Amino acid sequence: MEFIPNFAVFEGGDGSGTTTQISKLTERFKNIKKPIFFPTFEPTDEKTGRLIRAILKKETTLEPETLCFLFAADRNEHLYGQDGILAHTKRNELVVSDRYALSSLVYQGIECGDELPQALNSRFPAPELTIFFDLNPEIAIKRIKDRSSHEIYEYLDFQAKVREKYIYLLKTYSEAGGKVEIIDASGHVQEVADQVWSIISQMPIFKHSENTL
Repeated sequence: MEFIPNFAVFEGGDGSGTTTQISKLTERFKNIKKPIFFPTFEPTDEKTGRLIRAILKKETTLEPETLCFLFAADRNEHLYGQDGILAHTKRNELVVSDRYALSSLVYQGIECGDELPQALNSRFPAPELTIFFDLNPEIAIKRIKDRSSHEIYEYLDFQAKVREKYIYLLKTYSEAGGKVEIIDASGHVQEVADQVWSIISQMPIFKHSENTL
């Protein structure tokens, strides 16, 4: 398995807090000079990513297999594009993404079966570090029930399958040499943020940077 140095990914089911924790980490890095921090997310804010978000929000409908292809296309640009993940990591910047290929193996794997998402994502190197935000699906659904709109995957039965598949794939991923950390995402936002920092701050890039904490 090929890994991308200086690259970490937050993974988890809907409502697990990955987006909130990216924001908390970004705030923390405002007081740190090095390493340079580049937060990002999938789907991206590029044209393909915006189309995916429209599908997730039920604004348009495509076949699940088509959505699987779109995720892979968006990821390809996110990774290899001119200002993509690799461009930043090669400049010795720390990149942390809210979701990456594992999300497709989980979500599209449930919808389409494993063969298509595995084939489409096999060329993408893995992150140096994956942090999984583990949360009981019932708690997750309670967190998101008051949102003004809901996405296509935000219902209990599907999220139960998401958690089960994540746990299975993370075990397989770890056995293949991937560094995986699992965080209990049910705690207070700041408590979770502190756990995230304790893990992120141990990445090798920090040992090669002069930090002002």
